[in-house]
Amino acid sequence: MSPPPFQHAPDSPWIFRTYAGHSTPAESNKLYRANLAKGQTGLSVAFDLPTQTGYDSDHILARGEVGKVGVPIGHLGDLRALFDRIPLDRMNTSMTINAPAAWLIALYATLAEEQGADWRSLQGTTQNDIIKEYLSRGTYIFPPAPSLKLTGDTIAWCLDALPKWNPVNVCSYHLQEAGATPEQELAFALATAIALLDEVRAPQGGQFMRPSPLAGEGRVGGARANISNASVSTPTPSPLPARGRGAYCVLAARTPPRATSRHQPSSAQRHRPARARGQARH
Repeated sequence: MSPPPFQHAPDSPWIFRTYAGHSTPAESNKLYRANLAKGQTGLSVAFDLPTQTGYDSDHILARGEVGKVGVPIGHLGDLRALFDRIPLDRMNTSMTINAPAAWLIALYATLAEEQGADWRSLQGTTQNDIIKEYLSRGTYIFPPAPSLKLTGDTIAWCLDALPKWNPVNVCSYHLQEAGATPEQELAFALATAIALLDEVRAPQGGQFMRPSPLAGEGRVGGARANISNASVSTPTPSPLPARGRGAYCVLAARTPPRATSRHQPSSAQRHRPARARGQARH
């Protein structure tokens, strides 16, 4: 019996990337192009702490940290310099960024469009694991509920606009570095994944049909996908679900409608750039 066919052509077996970024976008670009010339097949961008927490490089609280543990990105011009002479439609780019992930994806897509690339050809990953920032690293910007909502909006938008992009990467090793046991690391990582899946699931079973936050604007439409063979229990409002709360994303007709009374930010709050708010943590 022949194996079942793949839904798409098999991926290349490996992507070679070096987690890198330092001092300035221009200097980081030199490093990227040198590595690519030596056989590296993708990019993995390290951002400095001010960028990770939504501060501009000239903010007083960014002093002493600009360009130290990654590259500073404050606007589209910085991203142009970072990817100068690097065709994004032929690149697979990982961006280790969480609280400002939606903003970085928007800059990346805008730059790719400037280069003449089709958004649907863009490949890469954003970590976008904001919940983990509350548990271990601390580089959050917004409160938990709006953060989870922003993550869900980003996933929905990417599903339609950037279908080859991985919009979220649940990352657990920071938890162990913060003192968790291996069992706790696994438990919290799975709880985070469940919370994200519950956030993006349909309010009624059978089909995942969360609309893109930009549905109807320009070329971006609603996000749709079919997922089967799973079910969820009634979700709770907590962004970190208790043990036993539901499994995968939407899913069966028996899935109950989502009921929540948690705070929902206004459209202006959801789409305002992080750094425009003038603060990095709550």
